[in-house]
Amino acid sequence: MALVYHQHEVVIVGAGGAGLMAALALRGRDVAVLSKLHPVRSHTGAAQGGIGAALGNMEEDHWEWHMFDTVKGSDYLADQDAVEILAREAVETVMDLEHWGLPFSRTPEGKIAQRKFGGHTKEYGKEAVRRSCYAADRTGHMILQTCYQQGIRHQVKYYNEYMVVELLVESGRTAGVVAVSIADGQLHVFHAKAVLFATGGFGRMYEVTSNAHALTGDGVAVAWQAGVPIEDMEFFQFHPTGIYRLGILITEGARGEGGKLLNGKGERFMERYAPSMLDLAPRDIISRCIYRELREGRGIHGQGYVHLDLTHLGAKVIHEKLPDITDFVRTYLGIDPVKEPIPVQPTAHYAMGGIPTDMWGRVVVDEKNKILPGFYAAGECACVSVHGANRLGTNSLVDILVFGRRAGRDIARYVGENEYPPLAPHAGEATGERLARLREGRNGSGGRAESVADLRETLQREMMEKASVFRTSGLLAQMSEKLFELRQRFQNVVIQDRSTVFNTDLMEALELGFLLDVAEATVAAALARSESRGAHFREDFPQRDDQNWLKHSLAYRGADGKIEFKYKPVTITRFEPKERKY
Repeated sequence: MALVYHQHEVVIVGAGGAGLMAALALRGRDVAVLSKLHPVRSHTGAAQGGIGAALGNMEEDHWEWHMFDTVKGSDYLADQDAVEILAREAVETVMDLEHWGLPFSRTPEGKIAQRKFGGHTKEYGKEAVRRSCYAADRTGHMILQTCYQQGIRHQVKYYNEYMVVELLVESGRTAGVVAVSIADGQLHVFHAKAVLFATGGFGRMYEVTSNAHALTGDGVAVAWQAGVPIEDMEFFQFHPTGIYRLGILITEGARGEGGKLLNGKGERFMERYAPSMLDLAPRDIISRCIYRELREGRGIHGQGYVHLDLTHLGAKVIHEKLPDITDFVRTYLGIDPVKEPIPVQPTAHYAMGGIPTDMWGRVVVDEKNKILPGFYAAGECACVSVHGANRLGTNSLVDILVFGRRAGRDIARYVGENEYPPLAPHAGEATGERLARLREGRNGSGGRAESVADLRETLQREMMEKASVFRTSGLLAQMSEKLFELRQRFQNVVIQDRSTVFNTDLMEALELGFLLDVAEATVAAALARSESRGAHFREDFPQRDDQNWLKHSLAYRGADGKIEFKYKPVTITRFEPKERKY
């Protein structure tokens, strides 16, 4: 297969909030943004509830309080120097968005409106505070539109519908990427001084998820395949309120506006588990509480869901502040949330782990934070770590905007100081041969031909059963064995579509490979961590163990395919670990 070559100073992979913010910070540089989707279809657009920033528009608030809540919410695994940057720079970032034209909801005085969100408090945990800046319940969509329009204004070069399948590293420096043009199947090599991965998460390894179909861990898996370790993969957050069976998100903002969770007896069951914060406790806690209610037979009509009740809020509040979720519920369930409660269950939502970086988005490759020159990551695919073991609501949008911008600023410095790295003469050819084998049905190793859809369905179902909210060594060991089996069967995957134009069969085969990679790392890390912390809850080790496990995990894939771990300490500056009480 002939390859097409490009050269840009900077290649950004992913056109969600993190990628677009980085591109805007690189104004004046030669920047290419590659995206598997059209930018405004990126998953940032699914974020509903808001951006956490201590503006203090509705009541007194301070960035120090935001920092404390983030550290506490992380179950003290977040690096506190990075969290301080998150909380400090959130305010400036929100003001930038306002100046670029983002249509925030407003107070009667014209200020940016703010509402309560889970885990956000005043005076270091005293009571809930209104910190979430929002645009009704479509905040992420507004961010995408605003940043994309600014990118067009500043003549950012977009390569839409390009799927990155290889990271090029030459002589210890990042040299570019290899990508497939989905439109025609052509393989492209992008030579660059610096590469930023902003590719999002990998919730599609689970059966019930709020994540878009495109979130298959591409960036994390490609980096791992290139020898970069991945950090804290055992921590995957389940959002407590996904639409029953579908997983489509019902924003935490619904509870911030006063929505209540009710069990099959009509009880507001969070009164038993978090008497102070109630339905606005952190997501990991509420998800486990819902599952306990279901396990003990208190689901609605004995089924696997509880109710989110908004009926007492009134039609005006629901229609003005929660219009999108109103539409979702009416469309998918035939329910009017003004009159009826919404059936919800926990849904796989957010990866706290990912590609390890420092506070400027520079990718690090060992426990001593050695930098891989020219490689950056930001957003959900990265692990700074500001979320630790559990992310607070609204902090994902803060993360992508603050650290996307910081990465862009450091990339500008880096490309100004460095020339293009050497590019191997045969770069991309091995990848081209691998894709040709898949497309032409030469991928099999002699066994029974396997279907991508069958393997993916098995992976998602098994991960949901054995490696989701509650975990045990026995279930995780079974999942590890199942993943080994699926990996063997994946060697015999054969696709039906042999064409080059919009070959979604080929895309899904590649995505399945990435999902298997991230699932293997998640399960191995969860099996290794013999404690419960944040979103990682081991029923056989139900207590947090700071003496042995107050540290970040780094998963490496050995030459033999086995996963090995190294660990690095958590950075603690202001807040010593304490018991989490809400």
